[in-house]
Amino acid sequence: MLAAPLLIFSQTNPDIIITNGRILDGTGNSWYHADVAVKGDKIVSIKKGLAVQFPNAKIIDAKNMVVSPGFIDVHAHIEGSIFERPTANNYIYDGVTSVVTGNCGGAADDIAVFFRRLDSIGTSINVATLAGHNNIRRMGMGLENRKATADEIKKMEALTVKAMKDGAVGLSTGLIYLPGMYSPTEEIVALAKIAAANGGVYATHMRNEGLKVHEAIDEALTIGREANIPVQISHFKVAGKSNWGRSTETLDMVINARKEGYDVTIDQYPYTASSTNLAVTLPDWALEGGLDSLRVKLKDPVQRKKVLEGMKNSLEAGKRKDYSYAVVAGFPADTMLNGKSITQINIEKGRKKKFINEANTILDMLAKYNAQMIYHTMSEKDLAYFMKYPFNMPAADGGVSNGKGMPHPRAYGTNARVLAKYVREDKVIGLEEAVRRMTSLPARKFGLKERGLLMEGMKADILVFDENTIQDLSVYEKPHQFTTGIEYILVNGKLVLDKGNHTGVRSGTSIRKNQ
Repeated sequence: MLAAPLLIFSQTNPDIIITNGRILDGTGNSWYHADVAVKGDKIVSIKKGLAVQFPNAKIIDAKNMVVSPGFIDVHAHIEGSIFERPTANNYIYDGVTSVVTGNCGGAADDIAVFFRRLDSIGTSINVATLAGHNNIRRMGMGLENRKATADEIKKMEALTVKAMKDGAVGLSTGLIYLPGMYSPTEEIVALAKIAAANGGVYATHMRNEGLKVHEAIDEALTIGREANIPVQISHFKVAGKSNWGRSTETLDMVINARKEGYDVTIDQYPYTASSTNLAVTLPDWALEGGLDSLRVKLKDPVQRKKVLEGMKNSLEAGKRKDYSYAVVAGFPADTMLNGKSITQINIEKGRKKKFINEANTILDMLAKYNAQMIYHTMSEKDLAYFMKYPFNMPAADGGVSNGKGMPHPRAYGTNARVLAKYVREDKVIGLEEAVRRMTSLPARKFGLKERGLLMEGMKADILVFDENTIQDLSVYEKPHQFTTGIEYILVNGKLVLDKGNHTGVRSGTSIRKNQ
């Protein structure tokens, strides 16, 4: 594997040499001093004295900073936003050189077309994608609340085969979203078997992350066993005050599955608030047919009353009295609501602080648009407990930001927050371990060949950062702030971040499975 790159190096001068840095190679081992030489899109040599040997190369002085592989974010949602801003600034400034998109069951309908579009515009980050179960079910049978027929299963299987052949790295589900919420376990197993046969993984936003989180994890593990496929449980958490403290119970399920020989890993964003749409506050049955169908239901007093009863039951099950925990991140129908809680919006509309009024405020909003929300539902103690687990990857669960609205700060600062708060300040995990979880662990799990390690012959996705100053600046009240403390980033051997500034270079590539 190493012979070819070293032969090239011996015959030609390197393009770039990074010198005076401390190498963290992504394995979890301790740092060491060496220079890193890059030729084309590859790392061609790592040893001392290269800067002296090849003074005509572009020299990057790392000044005793950390030199590591570029970070890999395995839980992204960039299908539309990457084409609006292909430089992916919020990811680059947070050290991310590769993402896996298509999560939570939502991917491009046609992955081959998606990759061609990426290649045609050029992006600053590398992009791999999962096949989305929600897309596949919608194309196979619509948004109906029922089991698929035998013919519909065959159609979904064919769609899954095509997605995998087109380069998907696995299958994702979003079992709280339409139409995946209506899918029985056996349907998912059938499709996961196809992903497994093509070397893919099964990544899931589980059916429940609150009161029924135990059952949801059990379903994810069952799918993994029956399909014989590696499992990735997305944004691992226990949500709702009534579930705080269940982190030991839920993580033990993952630990025990690994002891039994099953390849199960998790990812996590380092914040105690989640982010998804407003419609998830409604009962599943109400969403059958999509939002247009919901709006028809809400005009019927009997149906509306039934929806409100379901919302009340859900709120009470989570031991909450109101929707003060739910904050609007983006509501295109009225941007003045961005950054306000449902409770606050309800009061501003002149309504008393009662459940029925706040619930009707939600339904009134959904009649116009499905808002993106931030839900403050988790505890710091559970978060830190999950953070200690060695088979847990930081992942932002974000998109490419356009600088609008009030998005979750995780889209800007996930990796920096891990390194600043949980490594440097709280010392929950060590630096070497954090870097491993951001690089080689996700690369191995999702089969991203030639990435995730600083070694000769690997792709030159390289990061130079100051462990003492790296800092996330994005906060809920002022989210559009980039991470600081990262000085240089190379993506496929090209300088995308230079002295802390995005160069505009789009040297990323689409990453197709088995290609």
